[in-house]
Amino acid sequence: MSMSDPIADMLTRIRNAGKAKFPTVDIPGSKLKVELAKILKSSGYIKNYKFVDDGKQGMLRVYLKYESSGTHAIYGLERISKPSRRIYTAAKDIKPVYNGLGIAIISTSKGVMTDIQAKKDNLGGEILCNVW
Repeated sequence: MSMSDPIADMLTRIRNAGKAKFPTVDIPGSKLKVELAKILKSSGYIKNYKFVDDGKQGMLRVYLKYESSGTHAIYGLERISKPSRRIYTAAKDIKPVYNGLGIAIISTSKGVMTDIQAKKDNLGGEILCNVW
């Protein structure tokens, strides 16, 4: 079965696994999803990730992070740019997510990065998602 929006599928799998308190979640792999996981790890939203080569597409295994009270470290994931409607922004128009408490992940000409890094490098691009 073909999937129309693999990024939204990744975000939904992470959101659902966090609500169910799973320690890990397996996601069909791609280069873009690995870059998203790298940003989520560097921002402190997940513990770790690992790309498992299965001879086909590969699987991205994401190790979820929980606070000491047992709540998921990610309070919300929101897909912004969709296949049906792409959302692009210039560097000067990038708005902070929840007054800086969250991050926006942006696909730029220099690669996938957070909104803070894109603003610092004066790069605009497609806003993939918001995480808080």
